[in-house]
Amino acid sequence: MSSVLDPLGARYAFWLGLPAEDTSDTSDELPEEVRAMPVILRIERAEPPGRTPLLEAAAAAALAVCLDERSRPGGEWAEPMHAWLDNRIRKVARRARGAHWAAVQDLPGITVEVDGAEARALVPGLVTETPKEVARLQISGSELPPDEPGPLPDGVPLLLLNPHVPMTVGKGAAQVGHATMILAALLGDAERATWAEQGFRVAVRTATPVQWKELHPGDDPEGAWRRDRVIAVRDAGFTEVDPGTITVLAQWAPEQAAT
Repeated sequence: MSSVLDPLGARYAFWLGLPAEDTSDTSDELPEEVRAMPVILRIERAEPPGRTPLLEAAAAAALAVCLDERSRPGGEWAEPMHAWLDNRIRKVARRARGAHWAAVQDLPGITVEVDGAEARALVPGLVTETPKEVARLQISGSELPPDEPGPLPDGVPLLLLNPHVPMTVGKGAAQVGHATMILAALLGDAERATWAEQGFRVAVRTATPVQWKELHPGDDPEGAWRRDRVIAVRDAGFTEVDPGTITVLAQWAPEQAAT
């Protein structure tokens, strides 16, 4: 069965093979046509969330919007989702609290809560038409201290952050959202359905240098997926990291891939 994410899956290996400088080449698009998915992170001043559960919530929320029935052909979100997925997959993470967090709940999207941390992914749209409730939210300043997430839960995908490339929680939120989308694009229907029943839960961790080296697809992304069920997220380098940087490795059902 076809998926709304098929275009992303079709160009996954191609994107990883591009020269680094080409990942940030936007000469083929007009500024007024740039589209992005806003990802809103709830970071209250008095009781900020844990870094890891917030990233896990953002990763699940981004995918939940993509695979919601309203994003399917004929659905009310289908047109903006198709226009976004047919081009560069940009996400812009912003932080909100109090009344500003409450205000974005009225915009089309999905909120996910993980261990008290909340993130809301909104339906993508033109950056030039960003709703005022979103445009007034800050992009910078969304940093949280490292935490100790504990043992890995069973039966959920593992998302590994690059141990050599520091990222703010806002940048990380966008990258783990890319990771869940790529994973879902390459899965079969039954696996996607099982994941949906789990609320698209994931485990986000920072890789050890050894893990990163062992799981990195190198120049064989198709083989890495076939052998180890591993995908890589490669960033265009518009913010924080250099063009072509691999920011996240994601592994579907690590315990099964190891058997």
